[in-house]
Formats: sequence, C-alpha cells, structure tokens
Amino acid sequence: MTLGVLAALGMAFVMFAGFWTDWLWYRSVKYSSVFTTTLWTKIGLFAVFGLLMAASVGFNIWLAHRLRPPLSAMSMEQQSLDRYRMGIAPYKKWLLLGITALVGLIAGASASGQWRTWLMWVNGVPFGEKDPQFGLDVAFYAFDLPWYRFLLGFGFAAAVLSVIAAALTHYLYGGLRVTSPGARATAAATGHLSVLLGIFVALKAVAYWLDRYGLAVKSSDFKATGNWTGLRYVDANAYLPAKTILFCIAVICAVLFFATIWRRTWQLPVIGFGLMVLSAILIGGLYPAIVQKFQVQPNEQAKEAPYVEKNLVATRQAYGIDGTEVEEYSGTSDTTDKAKLRADADTTASIRMLDPNIVSPTFQQLQQMRNYYAFPTNLDVDRYGGEDGAEQDTVIGLRELNLAGIPKNNWINDHFRYTHGYGVVAAKGTEATSGGRPVFTESDLPSKGDLGKYQQRVYYGEKTTQYSIVGGPQKEIDYSDDSGEKTTSYKGNSGVNLSNPVNRAAYAVAFSEPQILYSGAIGDGSRILYNRTPKERVEAVAPWLTIDGDAYPAVVDGKIQWIVDAYTTTNGYPYASRTTLGDTTADSLTADNSQRAVVAQQNQVNYIRNSVKATVDAYTGQVKLYQWDTQDPVLKTWMKAFPGTVEPKTAISDSLLAHLRYPQDLFKVQRELLTRYHVKDAETFLSGSEVWQVPDDPTNTSGSAVPPYYLSMKLPGQTDQAFSLTTTLTPNGRDNLSAFVSVNAEAGTKDYGKIRVLKLPTSEPIDGPKQVQSQFNSEQDIAETISLLKRGDSQVEYGNLLTVPLDGGLLYVEPVYVRGGGLKYPLLRKVLVTYGGNTAFEDTLDAALNKVFETEGPTTEPPPDEGENGTDEPPTTGDPTVQQALEDAQKAFEDGQQALKDGDWEAYGRAQQALEDALKRAEEAQANAGETGETGGSQGGENSDQSGEQGSGSG
Repeated sequence: MTLGVLAALGMAFVMFAGFWTDWLWYRSVKYSSVFTTTLWTKIGLFAVFGLLMAASVGFNIWLAHRLRPPLSAMSMEQQSLDRYRMGIAPYKKWLLLGITALVGLIAGASASGQWRTWLMWVNGVPFGEKDPQFGLDVAFYAFDLPWYRFLLGFGFAAAVLSVIAAALTHYLYGGLRVTSPGARATAAATGHLSVLLGIFVALKAVAYWLDRYGLAVKSSDFKATGNWTGLRYVDANAYLPAKTILFCIAVICAVLFFATIWRRTWQLPVIGFGLMVLSAILIGGLYPAIVQKFQVQPNEQAKEAPYVEKNLVATRQAYGIDGTEVEEYSGTSDTTDKAKLRADADTTASIRMLDPNIVSPTFQQLQQMRNYYAFPTNLDVDRYGGEDGAEQDTVIGLRELNLAGIPKNNWINDHFRYTHGYGVVAAKGTEATSGGRPVFTESDLPSKGDLGKYQQRVYYGEKTTQYSIVGGPQKEIDYSDDSGEKTTSYKGNSGVNLSNPVNRAAYAVAFSEPQILYSGAIGDGSRILYNRTPKERVEAVAPWLTIDGDAYPAVVDGKIQWIVDAYTTTNGYPYASRTTLGDTTADSLTADNSQRAVVAQQNQVNYIRNSVKATVDAYTGQVKLYQWDTQDPVLKTWMKAFPGTVEPKTAISDSLLAHLRYPQDLFKVQRELLTRYHVKDAETFLSGSEVWQVPDDPTNTSGSAVPPYYLSMKLPGQTDQAFSLTTTLTPNGRDNLSAFVSVNAEAGTKDYGKIRVLKLPTSEPIDGPKQVQSQFNSEQDIAETISLLKRGDSQVEYGNLLTVPLDGGLLYVEPVYVRGGGLKYPLLRKVLVTYGGNTAFEDTLDAALNKVFETEGPTTEPPPDEGENGTDEPPTTGDPTVQQALEDAQKAFEDGQQALKDGDWEAYGRAQQALEDALKRAEEAQANAGETGETGGSQGGENSDQSGEQGSGSG
C-alpha cells in the first residue's frame, strides 16, 4: 500500500512538474495569457464534449435498461444470458459509470485537440471576399466550416456509440433476440433504436448539405494542372445537385425512422435507408462519372475554362501573387556601346562576391577565436551603412556557443560556466581582400568595427539548444583576451528563478536532472534559461503561427535582435490550389541544413501571409510580435483570440524597420505557384504550354532546387537599386531560361513585396543557369585553370550563380572559392562573368567585367590581407618554428598568385606544393604546442584556447 501511494504521488508530481514549469516559462516571457487561454480552452472543450459523450452513451444505456421486458418463460438464449445479468447486477452502477467515464475521457481528449478550430470559429473575422459559387464570405470556409465538420463528426461518434451501447443492453436484458422464438425485438427496443438510427440519418442529411459547400475547398487530381482545389464542371453540374437530392432523401429517411415510434415496424425505415444507399451509389457516384465521361472529356477545355478562371483568380489572391507584373524581356542586348554596358554593370547591381552559404568556415577559422565558439552553417545577408554612410549588402553571423569545443565536458562546464556566445562578425558582401578573405566590418573579440556599441553577449541563438543556469554563485566564462580569461554573471531578467525549492524540484523532474535539486552551484539569483533558439521561442508564444526556416540577427539600438518571419495560413480558401510548405521551401541549402526548412509545416495550405514580424533579444530572450500585414483577417482573428500578444505595426522602430526584409520561404512558395499561375487566361493554363519549373542548383550536385538570392539591384525602368530577392525559372523539362523573378525585399519602401517577372522569349532560347555553368566548365582555358587550382588536396567550391538583367541582356556572375593546400576554409580565388556569349574568368570582378565588355572600367584594388599587426603579413606567434612556417606559406602564396598572372603553370604548381608543405609544418608545430598547452584544460581551458587561437591565426 505504501509503495502504491508513493508511486501515485510520484506520478502526480511528474504531471505537476510539466504543468508548473510550462506556466513559469510563459510567465517569464510575459506571455502567460497565451498559456492560460490555451489551457482553459482545452479544459473547456474536454469538459463539455466529454460530458456530452458520457451523457449520451450513459443515458441510452440507462434507457435501454429501463425499457427491458419482464422475464417470463425464458428461452435457452435468455437462460444463457441470465448468468451474465446476475454477474453484473451488483456492479451495474459502477459499470455504467466506468463505461461512460471511459468514452467521456476519450471524447474529451479528442475535442481538446480542436482548440484552434474553436478559437478561430468563435473569433472569426470576415475576409470581405465571397466565393464565386455560393456567394459566401471566405471566412465561412476558413473558420466556420471546420468547426461544423468537427461537430458533425462528434455527433456521428455519439450516435454510433449510443446505438451500439443501447443494442447490447437491449440484447442483454431480452429486448433484442437472435435465436429465441417470437418477435426479434420488443416494441420499446424498436422505438428506442429507431430514434437513434433516425438521429444518425439526420446527421447524414446535414453532412450532405455541408458537402455542397465542401466542394469549394475539395482537393482532387486534374490532369491539366495536377493538384486542384474547388469545383470543376462535374462538381457544379453533377455532384452539387446530387448532394442536394441526397439531402432530401436523407431527411425523408430520418422522418421514417422517427415515425417508427408510433408505427412499431421497421419496414418503411429500412426501405427508405435502402433507397438512400442506392441513391448515393447511382446519383452520387455513377451519374457524375457519366457526366465526366460523355460531357466533359469530349470538350474538356471549353467545359472547364470557367472554373479554371475562378481557380486562377483565387489562387493568385490567396498566395499574394495577384499583383505580380509580367513583362517581356528580350534576353539579348541591342546596346553596341561597350563602355556604356561596362558602366551600367557597376550601377545596376551591387554584385555580391561573398557567398553566405560557403564562407562560414572562413569566418570560423579567422574569427572563431576560441574553440567553444562557432558560426552557423549558413550566414545571413543584411544591410548596414558603410564608411560613406550608404547602405551596403553585408554578410553577418554571430559567434555562438559551441559546447563541442569546451575543453572538458561536465555538468558544471556545460550548464554553468560556458553559457553564451560573444559578438557579431560582419563582412562586406561585395568585396574580398587580395588573398580572397572577407573584408570584415565587425570583427575580433570583443567585436569592434562599424556597428558601434551594443550588448555583445549571445544567450539566445540558433545553435543554443541546451539549458543554462546563470546569475548564481557560479561565475560564467565571458571571453578571453591578451590579459587572460574574463568572467561575468548574467544580469538580465530572463529565465525562471530557481531560488524556490519547489521550482528546483519541478525542473529536476522536468529535465531528468536531479543535481538541479541539490547542487551547491545554484543559489540566490540563479535562473534557468531554456527554449533558447529564436524559432522555439516564437513558436511557443504564438502556437498559431507558422515560423520561417531562417531567423537572422541584426544589431538594432544597441542590442542584437533575432528577426523571425512568421506566417498565418489556412487550407480553407475556396478555389485556391493547395501546397505543402515543407516540400515547397526545400532547396539545395535545406538539403544539408534542416534548420533552414519549414519542416514542421507538412500540412497542405492554400492561403499564406507574412503577417507577423517577430524579434528575440539575444541577451534577454525577450520576444516581441509585431503586426505586419494589417489587412490579414486570419491574423485579426488570432489577435481577437489572444488580445495584447501582437503589437501594432506602428510600434516597429525605424532602426528595426531598416533590417526587415522579404522572407525567403514565402518567396519560395510564391515562385513555385508562379511556375503555373503567371498566366491569367484559362486556355493557356489548360494547354500547359507556359508551365515553368524551378531549376536545380547548378553549383552543386544535390539535385535540389536553386535557392533565391538577396541582392541589391535595379530592374529595367528603375532608377535606384533596391534590396531584392531574386530567382530564375526554366521551361518544364528544359534548361533554357523562361523568366527572371524578383521581389522588392526592402521593408518600408512603397514597392516592398512587389513581384516582377521578366519573361524571356520562347522563339530564341536564352541560356539558363545550368547551361551557363556547363559552358563555364567546358571552356578549355577555364578548365585548365580549375584543374590547376585542384592540384594536391585542394577543392574548388562554386559560389552563388547570380543573374542580373542588364540593358536587355543577362549578366551571370559566379565567385569561385578554393579550399586546399592545408587550408581549412575557402578563399575567393576567381570570378566567372558571362554576358552576351562572352565569358571571363579573372582574379577580381572588375577584371572579369573589363574582359567581358572589352573596355576598361573603374577598377578598385582589393584591400590587402591584414595580420594581427595591421599589415599584409602573417600573424606572429610565440613559436619560432610556427612563425617560420607561416612566413614560408605567405611567400609561397604570393609566388603562386604571381605565377597565375604570368600564366606560368609550372611555377604555380611549385608554389602550391611549397604552400602545402609550409602549412603542414605550421599545423604539426601547433599541434605539439596544443598538446603541451592542454595540461591544465579542466581549470578553464585557457591554454587550450590559446592553442586554438593560434590555429585560427595560421589559416
């Protein structure tokens, strides 16, 4: 008994711990209303529908028992049932309570999962748009119809369970007989079961009526378009009248079942039910098939055209692509003035040479500083003011905590001492040094540069997935510099206070970590930080939002803020085709980095809006939600359900607005829809002659779609560059270019979100990205250079292939990186430029543009590589062997660059070999120094960190 009581108390405390820690967390982020609203809604639905189901089943069991016939002249069947009746007689009340409680719990648990459906129904806001078939507001399909369908499903479940329970009870007590002589059912049992069956058939009539409206959001396969949503000819002219007829038949059939109360015969209800089933087969199945076969197929385009028109309009509205401008673009330039073309190439786009998806290892080696720091696999592109005050595309990343690099992993180190990252590292997107390294605008530790003063500690980030306990007696490692290791103690108000022993016990259970309960490292002021990735935090405080796969950092008003794009979605927009976000947003980047995909959203949707911009403070973890789309009825509905959680758009500061951008995932969904829905007439849409596709990324072998790229550029007719998100599209099944698509990504401008499609001619095919890459790889001179760059263990990595419309033609630019010769990170070595059939492969973008356009333009010498002393020399170390090796490596590198310029491939090969040998010597010498320096690693890892710092310097 004692063990049983203790086990029950333990289970109760485990349940309490989960509830209590959730409440504490929501209260700590000041979104407790989300927790309470969601909780009370679930409890309410559980109680109401659980009680309704229990009452329904329990009442019918009680009624069947009450209507039992008197037991007389018992047959063999009844004699065999009598021992069951006698066996359960003493426990009838408990058995009834047990059955009703069980069905009530199951029904209540199922109903509580419908809390989103309930809140959307009770708070629904009109769309102000009506569907073209029934003239109902879109809100009926998005908010009302899902709730009605849930109620209908619940009613069916209650009716079926009540029929089963009543029939079993009647059989047990003699109201229904199988083998006994005489009537098979008593009059009371007949009347009781007839009413229940009548309720079931009445619910079926309601289902037929709702099915009429469901046709507007029904998905089906349509060979002309694939996935189809909405009514087609056969739906409007066969299924719709069939559902109406079946509704009428079901109503009549239900009335006949109810009439059995007085007639006491099953004859008419059974005939009516049989007629309903036969009608469902003939009218609901066979007749539509005949219409499709003999009316639609012989002249499909003419029959389906009016419904395709409705689908075209609805889909374009639902995905926000109805304002897309499609204009013809020749793809070949008529300009003969090469000097003008060369000048326009400089002003049309700020061509980004630094690929944020390749240079993360370069940031890692040059700016990691300590092994316990790391950068994300894919860096981000943002805009910051340069030295002249003008905004420039900037590649940015945070130096986040890397637990794998801690000198010694243990509970104290992992959760108390190493708790946060430190600083922003940023580089110009359009430049590289003479050695191919990034031109950093913010670097070093602590970080310094163009971004000014800001809180550099990063307690919340994309790589921060483990809890930390801060603010207590245990000091945290802050950062290290030449004077030694610095410590700090968290001063923010984030996290949950652990001073309370109940809180400590709850977290010890919730995290399965008993040391939280008794560790001396926890004391007054200790706070536990968890749910630390930006995506996790926004998803938790706004569970009704779908989160973009790529949060990005920005320095705003002296703070590092993670900016998170969030979407409102529904799958109830009539006539709009559905798509699966998780599939549509996948590309060559998400193939290797699952954090960049909207993996959680695998349900199909047919309406999406980037309605919320969210921020997460990297130091305090504070989450703020801002209304971005002020017209979105779905967001307005959720704002009614959770008042006070979303701040108005006017609350967005100008400094934050400067860093907001058009989200990649939304653009990927829209470009996928534009492959078919760029046309506006049904005939062209049905013919399939204008179907496009998103091409595979030609710069790698993943076979996945090419990602869209951020780029500051101006399109034809524009006078100034705008920060844009761009992509290319090709014909279905071919590699030539069909269209260039861009969207204005610069928040705060009047054209923000405006999509422009430059449509290429079909009569004169223009090379697409894959063909350009293939030509580049096949040119003999370029191929020879590439093979030389690959000598030894060197690897060539191709950067983003950027496409820029220029004076009627298309300019392709691709940076080429080399990782090798002992280097652990890629450096920009060459630039490919192609325009009008001319191709150049040079050391710098300016040189490549000069060669392509056969004229000299303004040339800017790349800045030199700066060592620790601010000169173009390798960094100094305390080890003379390492220093000599680094000096030899620098000389070999310079010799190789000179050999490339002279075209002396033999000398280049010798220089590469010398570079590789020198770097290997430096690496071996540092490894020996690192082994010596790690002897006291468990006491803070200071020596190990210094060794790691030298390792990054050697690169």
